[in-house]
Amino acid sequence: MFKGVYTALVTPLENNKFDEKSFIELLETQIKAGVSGVVPCGTTGESPTLSYEEHHYIIKLCIDYCKDKVQVLAGTGSNSTDEALATTQYAQECGADAALLVTPYYNKPSQQGLYEHFKKIHDNTDIPIILYNIPGRCMVNISMELLVELAKLSRIIGVKDATSDLTLPGLVRKELGEGFCQLSGEDATMLAFNIAGGHGCISVVANIVPKLCVEMQSAWFAGNIKKAQEIQEKLVEISQVLFCETNPVPVKYAASLVGLCSAELRLPLVLPGKESKDKIELALKNLNLI
Repeated sequence: MFKGVYTALVTPLENNKFDEKSFIELLETQIKAGVSGVVPCGTTGESPTLSYEEHHYIIKLCIDYCKDKVQVLAGTGSNSTDEALATTQYAQECGADAALLVTPYYNKPSQQGLYEHFKKIHDNTDIPIILYNIPGRCMVNISMELLVELAKLSRIIGVKDATSDLTLPGLVRKELGEGFCQLSGEDATMLAFNIAGGHGCISVVANIVPKLCVEMQSAWFAGNIKKAQEIQEKLVEISQVLFCETNPVPVKYAASLVGLCSAELRLPLVLPGKESKDKIELALKNLNLI
């Protein structure tokens, strides 16, 4: 079972090139904070604009550095089935603990198309697979019926749910049982997601405040609901403002303010506007981070 905090890592850039030094420092910060694992090359890691070579290099670097320290859920999804398969096979060879596979974006496949996409990757790998359902960005949704069918495939062991539908964790638990892993993809409702039947969060906010995120999840799993609620209240503001513009624009800017890496992004993403910058800065000040 994968549970707790998994940080959806940003990809540090400097002059449009991967900033390896800052990435290693980011990993070390996460490990020291006690996260359960990290997710390189997801949407927060700007995977759509990483070259094939960069994607592979970052996955391997992350796995090698984190070995025997924290789990690595490698972001290997693509809207091309063959590309997603090749990257998943590579992550498996490198020793990833699981692959995180987003639904194919832009193509808008049918439910049958989604099934065949994930089944092909499943049938040609030996690594645990976590599905990533985020209809707001991919314009396709994994229906409950499809999820039940996909869960019959032995190594599809969980889902990252970014639907914002808090009725789903309970329904999934009812249909697939406690053993099917459910990780929230929404920082602002991560505690509510756990209460509804989830097992943790793949978190953007944890790039900036990993220790607080870990403390909240740990309190929940220890049965200290009051403490978990108190920490969640501290995280409410930053959980909202880090999504005031398209992810990862705000979190990259926040990372630059706390000294983790530059705010640089790959086009077509650009720096946040002044109003957004002011909100991000205020949230960080309220947490005594700047």
